[in-house]
Amino acid sequence: MAIIFHTIETSFSLKGKRQISKWIKREIESNSRTVGAINIILCSDEYLLEINKKHLTHDFYTDIITFNYNSESLISGDLYISVNRVFENASKFDDNFYTELRRVIIHGILHLLGNEDNSPELKERIHAMEDLALKRFPV
Repeated sequence: MAIIFHTIETSFSLKGKRQISKWIKREIESNSRTVGAINIILCSDEYLLEINKKHLTHDFYTDIITFNYNSESLISGDLYISVNRVFENASKFDDNFYTELRRVIIHGILHLLGNEDNSPELKERIHAMEDLALKRFPV
């Protein structure tokens, strides 16, 4: 299967797609799972806001929405990522844009792997998992 990158309503062009894909594959396989069809859709704030309203009935901006299409151990899904939110969060947390983008991507992958973040304890846990995965990203 494949990890495919798309852009919708943004002129942003992602560099290092092959490196990111290999990293995602290693992270999934290290959890004894297989990579299925994963779409990473980089989009505008407004586009993701409409998805948030339509599918989650949330009327606020967010950095990522993940749709899980897993089948047994085959990890598949769509990761919609707002490039605007990633830029803003990178500035807010005084971080590099690409580091923040990788954090958001791996956050979506961790959701596909069954990790949740709907409590303070789970948010802390998933953040720690993001940090570990980021350390394994090739420099």
